[in-house]
Amino acid sequence: MAGDQATGDAYQFEFAALDGGKLPLSAWRGHPILVVNTASFCGYTPQYRDLEALWKQYRDRGVIVLGVPSNDFGQQEPGSATEIKQFCETNYDVDFPLTEKYRVVGADAHPFYRWAAGVLGEGGAPRWNFHKYLIGANGQLAGTWPSGVRPTDKAITGEIDTALAGK
Repeated sequence: MAGDQATGDAYQFEFAALDGGKLPLSAWRGHPILVVNTASFCGYTPQYRDLEALWKQYRDRGVIVLGVPSNDFGQQEPGSATEIKQFCETNYDVDFPLTEKYRVVGADAHPFYRWAAGVLGEGGAPRWNFHKYLIGANGQLAGTWPSGVRPTDKAITGEIDTALAGK
């Protein structure tokens, strides 16, 4: 897979779903995809609520929200797949797709995250939980936001609206 280079598009990558099965990004070809590394025990964890609101607002228009649990920052996602799923559903009514837990930084990061960092250059990798990447309908990165930018912020919804308009 070409995922170690800043070539190609996001559709070359696949994640394993938290509850089994596969989540190939190519299944959502032509749709904007917001990819967010998540954690259950972080100061930003309440952003799950915003991610779910964004998902409900835009899913009928084809936007995908994809949560990628990661234990890379502060060991704030120590749980098993079952524990993560239960936490998200019980506390935040999450029903957008969640992947298995992955590394999102460093040499062992999931290939999508190595690709995104390669495309964006130095500083393009997540620096904490709830870093956001927007994949445009063409499979290319259309935006990236750090943890402190809420998913419902106008900076993100504006880019999603632009991506939808350009479909």
